Amino acid sequence: MMANPIAGPLLNKQSLNNRSAPERILIVRLSAVGDTILTLPVLCALRDRFPASKIAWVVGKGASDLLRGHQDLDELFVLSKDQTASPRAYWKFLQSIRRWKPDTVIEAQGLTKSALIARCSGAAYRIGLSCSEFEGREFSTWLNNHLVKPEHDQVVLRGLELLRPLGIEAPEVEYRVPRDIQAIASVDVQFRELAVPEHWGMINVGAGWPSKIWPAERYAAVARHLGERWGLQSWIAWGGHEEGKIAQAVVAASDSWARMMPPTNLLELAEWIRRARIFVGSDTGPMHLSVALNTPTVALIGPMPVERVGPLGPLHRSVQRDRLSEQERSNRKSDHRPMLSIQVDDVTEACDTLASQSAVADRLAYCDDPHGAGPHGVGPHRLRAA
Repeated sequence: MMANPIAGPLLNKQSLNNRSAPERILIVRLSAVGDTILTLPVLCALRDRFPASKIAWVVGKGASDLLRGHQDLDELFVLSKDQTASPRAYWKFLQSIRRWKPDTVIEAQGLTKSALIARCSGAAYRIGLSCSEFEGREFSTWLNNHLVKPEHDQVVLRGLELLRPLGIEAPEVEYRVPRDIQAIASVDVQFRELAVPEHWGMINVGAGWPSKIWPAERYAAVARHLGERWGLQSWIAWGGHEEGKIAQAVVAASDSWARMMPPTNLLELAEWIRRARIFVGSDTGPMHLSVALNTPTVALIGPMPVERVGPLGPLHRSVQRDRLSEQERSNRKSDHRPMLSIQVDDVTEACDTLASQSAVADRLAYCDDPHGAGPHGVGPHRLRAA
């Protein structure tokens, strides 16, 4: 375990450490799949510290499937776009949260829309991050009443710093992503029909921002390297028409070392990632899911600072060459330069470095039951982040 001394000043008027254990804790994180995954350690740390407390989460519909069935969660409030578009439906949603009667809110998003939900929940203690480039924005610092000034750069660690007012210091970074029985059965069928080999890697070609897309011909070169150097067939993950075209281009240029994955929902994608020997992809939801599932991951980091979004832990490697300055980051969704600066050799070297580590080498050579607790199993992801 690596030491993780999460420490830093509180900006609120008083510490909450002397309170009794909160009875009902609400986490508010509405945003995309990746951000939801990066907030899971907050849920796990809360459950470890307060085993008798009730814990709920307010989440957007797109990421809600990843939270259903989580062992540490008692209640899930799912906010759809239709509800946000209708004042009447939105008011009813807020009232359902208020009826749950949280006494403490962890407002992990740092925007007006999330802080407003926290404020309307009726909770007396609403903990959020102080104002910075990425958090504590808009009116959130006015709506939250206990502000924490984070000391870390990495987004998971910054989220965990929200728990300092509750007396939670240096928690272990755990995700405990639940498995879905239907997804397991569906992927079992896909593996049989597609004759997926025991040894294979995954390449995810898509991303939420155009600036995080890496050229298809470079991914194809990585697939050829994984095949020729490590004997791994690469399965290409994609979602939607445009990503499908990129995936087809990768397969066509891979010298038969790559194949397209079938269409999957989020839970099926998670099951595929659990069974992969190695994952390669950019800073997006599937990459963070791979890290949470403890699959060895090579993360291509484009416009965002690698210190913020790069994965934690010895089984993972980040690749970043150029980055946008703080003044340029207003164009971070469209500026392709940082991703295009990453060369094929940068990525294949990171793959080789991972594969040469004993833990990853065992995984590459290990033949296990994907339903068991070996490299593909449910075994916990546990480390202390430095």
